[in-house]
Amino acid sequence: MTILIENGTVLSATGSSVHDVLVDGEKIAALVEHGSALTASIRADRVIDATGKYVIPGGVDVHTHMEMPFGGTQASDTFETGTRAAAWGGTTTIVDFVVQSHGQRVQDQVALWHRKAAGNCAVDYAFHQIIGDVNAESLKAMDELIGEGITSFKLFMAYPGVFLSSDGQIVQAMQAAARNGGLIMMHAENGSAIDVLVRQALASGHTRPYFHGTTRPWQTEQEATHRAAVLAELTGAPLYVVHVSAKQALARIAEARNAGLNVFGETCPQYLYLSLEDQLGAQGEKWRDFEGAKWVCSPPLRARAEGHQDELWKYIRTGAVTAVSTDHCPFCMKDQKEMGIGDFSRIPNGIGSVEHRMDLLYQGVVDGRISLQRWVDVCCTAPARMFGLYGRKGVIAPGADADIVVYDPAGHTSIGIGEGRVHHMNMDYSAWEGYEIAGRVDMVLSRGIVIKDSTGYVGTRGHGRFVARSLAQNLL
Repeated sequence: MTILIENGTVLSATGSSVHDVLVDGEKIAALVEHGSALTASIRADRVIDATGKYVIPGGVDVHTHMEMPFGGTQASDTFETGTRAAAWGGTTTIVDFVVQSHGQRVQDQVALWHRKAAGNCAVDYAFHQIIGDVNAESLKAMDELIGEGITSFKLFMAYPGVFLSSDGQIVQAMQAAARNGGLIMMHAENGSAIDVLVRQALASGHTRPYFHGTTRPWQTEQEATHRAAVLAELTGAPLYVVHVSAKQALARIAEARNAGLNVFGETCPQYLYLSLEDQLGAQGEKWRDFEGAKWVCSPPLRARAEGHQDELWKYIRTGAVTAVSTDHCPFCMKDQKEMGIGDFSRIPNGIGSVEHRMDLLYQGVVDGRISLQRWVDVCCTAPARMFGLYGRKGVIAPGADADIVVYDPAGHTSIGIGEGRVHHMNMDYSAWEGYEIAGRVDMVLSRGIVIKDSTGYVGTRGHGRFVARSLAQNLL
């Protein structure tokens, strides 16, 4: 089937142009100057009028956790429900994390994640590998996974006894990545220090969700980020620091980049918009009850009074933030977040955002915080380059997959649960309840198939395919 998307403004990470986009089957066949004789000669099976709208690459969310086990439960979105929500919001590729914990074989976990995802996804998907048990066998597996298209490996400086790796283990994994070309991803928080602060808070009777944030102060994130960058310099491994929430941590990333190191930063919508104060009462004079658990994630939301949110937007503009992903790890309040009533340390950590990332970042354009081009770059193009997808994903160009979003800047999106509001993730609440976006995802194509239009989601379970990735294409 051929599709012609005409009359729209095609946006890229570097500029904009008035071109019509010809789709042939699963691929983009051509960009044709609008109004030219060539356009007039095209007889497409379907014509989509994008007058007054932006035509952008499908979103690439490189940080999701579908069906992730955590603290005695698992993320509430399956690959089916989570990727369907992604489609609603203009994301056409996710990269999810395969989890290896102590005592598990990497290869067994990869096979498990393939079974979870295969035949269930609405959009294309790929995998990172969490190395939660760095040993001779898992280091060997890193080399093997490169050949299977899993080219990035996540380590943790947090969660002692669950995922935390010692500095020596981190060095070994970084040495392996420096040798095989893989990319090290790092959860950078000083977990040992945090554990002490958590025990002290609980012993003092501070059990409410708000104290999750106060026991993970920005200093623990800054210190771990700096340590990770130093170890990356020592080993020569490229480093991608995930879900950075503190301005001080991003300052360390900016310093490393200015020194010429292959160190990259990622942030998430929750750190741009939400704050620790959201877990307090409306006037700040008394605690919210357990409702604050809705916003428990790690790293935590930061105090707005400290200026983190504005600084993170600045770092997006200046390039220290390479990509904006979601860290989509949703849990329902009932029976999941409620596990932490009376003990904030037992609240499953995570916020659901895979449906809203493109809209929330577009609101940053409307508010004058970033340009249209930077919006496309951090949501689509840079993630594709960073994680070996560019050329197929993250770009509107001949030969690329026809993953395309028609975005209406004159539209409006109301986020939340209830009539007239947008929420399709498998959660019983929305962390974004009441947010209003001055724009709207109008139509979404995944590999040349319309999966979302003005009537809603029109895709099918199992349309999404596993995408084997090459090595990072975004290094300095």
